[in-house]
Amino acid sequence: MTDLDPDQLCGRLSQLRITGLRPLTGGASSLTYIAQAAGQPVVVKVAPAGLPPTGHRDVLRQCRVIKALRPTAVPVPEVVWEDAGRPPEEPPLFVMSLVVGSSFEPLFDFDCAESNDVVAERFLNAAAVMAALHRIEPAAVGLGTEPVIDTYAEIQRWCKTLDTVDPTLVPGWRQVATALQTSVPAPAPAAIVHGDFRLGNLLAVDDRISGVIDWEIWSVGDPRADVGWFLINSDPQTYRRATPYTGKTPHPDELAATYQAAVGRSVPDLGWFQALACFKSAATWSLIVKHNRRRRRPDPDLEAMSEVLGHLLSRARLLLG
Repeated sequence: MTDLDPDQLCGRLSQLRITGLRPLTGGASSLTYIAQAAGQPVVVKVAPAGLPPTGHRDVLRQCRVIKALRPTAVPVPEVVWEDAGRPPEEPPLFVMSLVVGSSFEPLFDFDCAESNDVVAERFLNAAAVMAALHRIEPAAVGLGTEPVIDTYAEIQRWCKTLDTVDPTLVPGWRQVATALQTSVPAPAPAAIVHGDFRLGNLLAVDDRISGVIDWEIWSVGDPRADVGWFLINSDPQTYRRATPYTGKTPHPDELAATYQAAVGRSVPDLGWFQALACFKSAATWSLIVKHNRRRRRPDPDLEAMSEVLGHLLSRARLLLG
């Protein structure tokens, strides 16, 4: 994505007295900047110019859920400004407070110096925060008109993705898809679903979760989709990566128990939703590998993920029994 002209962006935010605007790296669907607004640190999220602000690029939809959750027990930034712009030439944006905390992904970020105890507690606290999110009735925070995502349709979505990749990357994916489609559990009461709930999308101070970020793909649907995704992304065996925290973090069963205790009820069929998460991960990573191979200089780290795709599908089959 191309950065916007900083002077034009500051002009749109003149009422906030913006200074020190600079881009942050890492955003895949929108542009992110850090700045000072009247001396207070803020983050600016802007949809990419020249493109319709839909789907992952719909920053005002992200703004909506953050504002809805602000009065709740879920830690999110405070939205201080939003501007619909005149897309696609003048993209929509919103400004939120900068949440204190650090973010890292224990399965992939090998240069973090956090202690084993801190990381273990961070996982457990993340499970409790996820439960706090799922306890919220969507209608109670103004999100009752959102369409409810159907789990079967979600499987179909990832099948369409897998249809576009080299079948040798994902051996046996159709059999896994069929097994999922023929055993979809009865739906749970609809909840707000983050869509990518894992430590890498949380901010923390020591072991305390200070913010849930990256709401690009939030929806209303079966909350177990979040739980399954969180559990596979908490288990070093999922991607077979030898991290410094292997054997030092809570087992997925302990995280599931922590979540169920915090949400206040028994949650069935978590094995099935972990299988769905493995299937989704195989689809997502296969697409990334496909695009990486088309680059003039493919990233070797992304190419290395091609070796994990078959393993993800095998884990899905194992979880499905």
